[in-house]
Amino acid sequence: MAKKKLAILTGGGDCPGLNPAIRGVVMKASRLGYECLGIQEGWKGMISGCAKPLALEDVEEIVRLGGTILGTSRTNPYKKEGGVRSVLETFKKLDLHALVAMGGEDTLGVAGKLYKEQGLNVVGVPKTMDNDLSATDYTFGFDSAVTIAVDAAERLIDTGRSHRRAMVLEVMGRHAGWVSLFTGIAAGADYICIPERPVDVKDMSAKVKAAHARKKVALVVCSEAVNMGSAGEEKLDEFGHMILKERGVGERIAKIVEKETSIETRHAVIGHIQRGGAPTLFDRILGTRVGLKAAELVDAGQFGKMVALRGNDVLGVSLEEATSKLKTVPPEWFEIMDTLTGAQAGAGAAR
Repeated sequence: MAKKKLAILTGGGDCPGLNPAIRGVVMKASRLGYECLGIQEGWKGMISGCAKPLALEDVEEIVRLGGTILGTSRTNPYKKEGGVRSVLETFKKLDLHALVAMGGEDTLGVAGKLYKEQGLNVVGVPKTMDNDLSATDYTFGFDSAVTIAVDAAERLIDTGRSHRRAMVLEVMGRHAGWVSLFTGIAAGADYICIPERPVDVKDMSAKVKAAHARKKVALVVCSEAVNMGSAGEEKLDEFGHMILKERGVGERIAKIVEKETSIETRHAVIGHIQRGGAPTLFDRILGTRVGLKAAELVDAGQFGKMVALRGNDVLGVSLEEATSKLKTVPPEWFEIMDTLTGAQAGAGAAR
């Protein structure tokens, strides 16, 4: 009797933890008697039918590797002429029993639509360094990205103190400010800018000035998607999101800080450095666990589900629920930010 075939794809932006997740799916599925295939470059590979076998020897040592061995893309089948039809044809041509789609809101949104509208046997695995999927407590990639960003922030503090400067670090985060929030808190930033709250220039400038008076250095951490006003029409990708690489938020904030405080200010953009490198311990374990659970959901016939971390448990939740809304930073975190970045704002000036 021929083995059932299970395919895996990784879509959207890459991040540490994808390879551990791929490994988890393959190792569990193989034990359950499945033959695994790797779809190349996300939904682009499902449209073109580009796939290769994934055996145990292909995944045994990838737990320590960053990126994704399958490649990825931001392709949206629903935005390509005949794209959905091609995906269905590939599913049939490869004789697949099920597809495990690893990605964020966009990749999993496509998976949810294909399940709901076409009845495709799909299971989702949440992957986003933004940590913005509402159905799960954490997504792999986030811990690695923030760990890298904190290291960068601490290095900026060192050089900023040497030159008596204010420093601005721009981090990733399209619609949600979790990366900026956690980086700023963990690195001891003096101001944190997130998309969920407009930048108060006067408040930011006062806190930077007070911090610099106390420490001879000040740090601002900002998300790339902070609303600073637009000089023109934003460019959009296939999923309708802003292409953020040319917005220059960090540079604009640095200019504002220098103008308002008269403190020499420099900025740095960590950018795609956050996406590369080996996954942290947390992301290796989380990626592995959600990969294992995805294979179990396939074997149990629980399609249209996404693996979620709830507390310390991994379980299946509805893909529709998982992609219905983004998990943005709620107001209760604003007070935490304000306490940690402004508790002594007046002390430095009083000395």
